[in-house]
Amino acid sequence: MDPANRPAAAAVYDKYKQQFLTTITGATSKELLVRDEDVQVLHGFHSTANARAYLAGELFTQDVVAELTPLLQTEPEVRIYNTV
Repeated sequence: MDPANRPAAAAVYDKYKQQFLTTITGATSKELLVRDEDVQVLHGFHSTANARAYLAGELFTQDVVAELTPLLQTEPEVRIYNTV
């Protein structure tokens, strides 16, 4: 992401954070990481099934992705990790 677009991306993060935490089943946390190399958003869930449901859901696909797409230089990397 171009550094000039980072404030706009942070605004998208802020706009949807509370909605994510209060309406997405299994959501436990959402954190924004801004580094020189990239920008990352870490989402916490109770289960990988909750994470997959969010990624397929309307909030992610139609709201968040739609607003972030014009700001991105490449396709975003989406990874799901399971901690024990």
